[in-house]
Amino acid sequence: MPTAQQQSNRARALWLTCLASSFRTALACTIVGIITLYGPASVQSQVAFPAFSYVTVILVVTDATLGDTLHGCWLALYASVQSLGPAMLSLWLIRPTKLTSGTTALAVALGGMIVVLPEATHMVAKRIALGQIVIVYVIGFINGGQTEPIMHPVHVAASTAVGVLACVLALMFPYPRLACCEAKKSCKQLAENSSERLKLFVKALCAQDKAAASGFISQAKLLNAAAHKLVQSIKRFQGSMKWEKLPFKFLRPYYMNSGENPQEMEMALRGMEIALESIPSFPGSLMVDDGELKDGLLRLEDHISCTIRQSKCLVPGDSSTVPESNAEDVTKFFQSLQTMPQSHQDLPTFFFLFCMKLLHSKSLPEPRTKKPVLENGKSKQNGFSFKEVWSSCGLNSRRVKPALKFSLSLGCAVLFGLKYSKPNGFWSGLPVAISFAAAREATFKVANIKAQGTVLGTVYGVIGCFLFERFLPIRFLSLLPWFIFTSFLRQSKMYGQAGGISAVIGALLILGRKNFGPPSEFAIARIIETFIGLSCSIGVELLFQPKRASTLAKIELSKSLGTLHECIGNLSLQANHVESHKKLKFHVNQLGKFIGEAEVEPDFWFLPFHSACHGKLFGSLSKMSDLLLFGTHAIRFLQQESQKLETSWKETVNKLDGDLKLFKGSVGSLIKCLGNITSIPMLDKGLQKDGISYDIEMGKPPCPIFFRVSDSEEDEDELNKALSSFLQHSKEAVDMILGIEGEKEIKSQMVLSLSCMGYCIKVLIAETRMIEEGIRELVQWENPSTPVNLHELSCKIRAQYS
Repeated sequence: MPTAQQQSNRARALWLTCLASSFRTALACTIVGIITLYGPASVQSQVAFPAFSYVTVILVVTDATLGDTLHGCWLALYASVQSLGPAMLSLWLIRPTKLTSGTTALAVALGGMIVVLPEATHMVAKRIALGQIVIVYVIGFINGGQTEPIMHPVHVAASTAVGVLACVLALMFPYPRLACCEAKKSCKQLAENSSERLKLFVKALCAQDKAAASGFISQAKLLNAAAHKLVQSIKRFQGSMKWEKLPFKFLRPYYMNSGENPQEMEMALRGMEIALESIPSFPGSLMVDDGELKDGLLRLEDHISCTIRQSKCLVPGDSSTVPESNAEDVTKFFQSLQTMPQSHQDLPTFFFLFCMKLLHSKSLPEPRTKKPVLENGKSKQNGFSFKEVWSSCGLNSRRVKPALKFSLSLGCAVLFGLKYSKPNGFWSGLPVAISFAAAREATFKVANIKAQGTVLGTVYGVIGCFLFERFLPIRFLSLLPWFIFTSFLRQSKMYGQAGGISAVIGALLILGRKNFGPPSEFAIARIIETFIGLSCSIGVELLFQPKRASTLAKIELSKSLGTLHECIGNLSLQANHVESHKKLKFHVNQLGKFIGEAEVEPDFWFLPFHSACHGKLFGSLSKMSDLLLFGTHAIRFLQQESQKLETSWKETVNKLDGDLKLFKGSVGSLIKCLGNITSIPMLDKGLQKDGISYDIEMGKPPCPIFFRVSDSEEDEDELNKALSSFLQHSKEAVDMILGIEGEKEIKSQMVLSLSCMGYCIKVLIAETRMIEEGIRELVQWENPSTPVNLHELSCKIRAQYS
């Protein structure tokens, strides 16, 4: 468990992060408030929409670095050109006096579709542009003849510019918040986290009993979530750093070389955790019999920790003080591994050592690399490209359908908002515009937390106006504690970013402005308009995408199993299929996303979502995806080492591939079969319609009998024989290595790589059984009145489609 000091440090870090974010947000809003409330009359007349200035601040400055705000300046300029240019022309041609609620909603919908359609446009740019479109057309309709077709969009652009300028100034004072500094700090924290987990894993492997090992593993697992957040923050900061290079040339040496990939080290640590969880007893026979191995393991752990800490605390790309002289010495103990494991029980320990060596290779700092060059000889560009934006505008159903769906929801929100209250009609469309998301969201959950956040912020604003009605500066200062509170809301699971931002905007629009009428009336009108906008979003979402998240999760489960079957089918010592593994990882991640959405989805009259069963299936698929990736690394190492051999490696590879073929024939066939299984009622209807039936007494079944979770001794023996055969042929391959230069080193690498393959085969078999049991439970859950026999069900499916 974390110590009291560690918990105190985490709480302190969270407080500092939230306070810093709140201070930057408050400073940016203060700058906007000073300009719009106390600035010269000429400036106030140009910044006619202070509410949108505040909205721009929240869209750009939230948890931002200086690079993010500089990027935001470009995005705001691009958004203004994309939205206000056509709007200016439209207002000049149509004239605001001829606008009606219907034509206004249509103009907003068409403008929104044009903004959303390009795929390469940044999300912040789309949200700013959509907000500008709502303001321009709806305010133009509300003001009618008083609206100037040219100056009205200019005022919207000026309001946007004030918000972006405030963000840049807020990130400069009292000192710049640079992405390179934040990335360096996150790298240092990740190094400490990785070193601590590595230390705990090695302690677990060397533990004298199961209880002590379980305790160390549990402590390491508690650090996994923090490590994942740090990896994500490093990736985000790497994207922001390039925007700081031009204005801060003197800081260029501090910018990270993207060659360092913390995810690779996380993968190795993940493998060590998987290995420890499958060790049947502690200490393992290898750790008891080989004291030299244990001592070498401890030295290597200390060396890797030192290397990680030093490399992450240095200027990225500079490895001058990273220890390299003893890098070979600390790995010499691996050369004591000259024979394959004697039993299946020792495979997890060998796999742990394989991951340890892999981690050592990934922890070494990589030299500074030149700009990547594409095949045609041109350097790869990371900046903005108009060509990319233009190419992303091509029409296809994948992009048109989401764009059409969003434009319809935005148009309906504006239409019904204007029907309800013409003076406040734009408040129904603005929340929809600034919360645009390209990816699918948990519709009901997001709408719920947005509504709650809006109500919380609005109520706080009304209370603040009531208490400090005559003191505008104090009323404005009362926003600071609200910024701090909403910073914690954004970090919470209950509200997240969407709820926290809605709460900030709700209070800011009341306490940060004046001359908008009685606060209580405005609050009620805005809450109702927001409800109208969110209701339109939900209605259009249900109309265009009637499939529930639970249904999408089931579809994605089938796709994941199909891709898994493809990956296992491609498993070979003579080839390395990296792309299929990436495809599998994508589908598994999508499955996890749909499961998370389905868990918070209301059931209504549908069958409740079986969260526990889907969670187990997701866990098994994730583990199998990781193990296949480790298998890819092992195959690559084997291919490298085989080039040094003078013996007939091809004949050995054929034997090992023959063993893999037996494994793929059993496991791959079952996974393919499981991927095709659907619910029994749908199947029965299809069979009745086609007149197809299956009776086991009629003779040979129309599909082979695969191994099943029925504790069949024959199936178990067959798979154990396949694994034992693979290990035996691996032993023969290792024994053939004699009388060559670097014999011990090559042998040890071959032993570790082949043991890794054997362990992956063993765990893939076990996880396939878990998936079969999970599918059985899931089908039984969907068909409670029908006994489920997966083998007979698979035969029926095959008979139906044969």
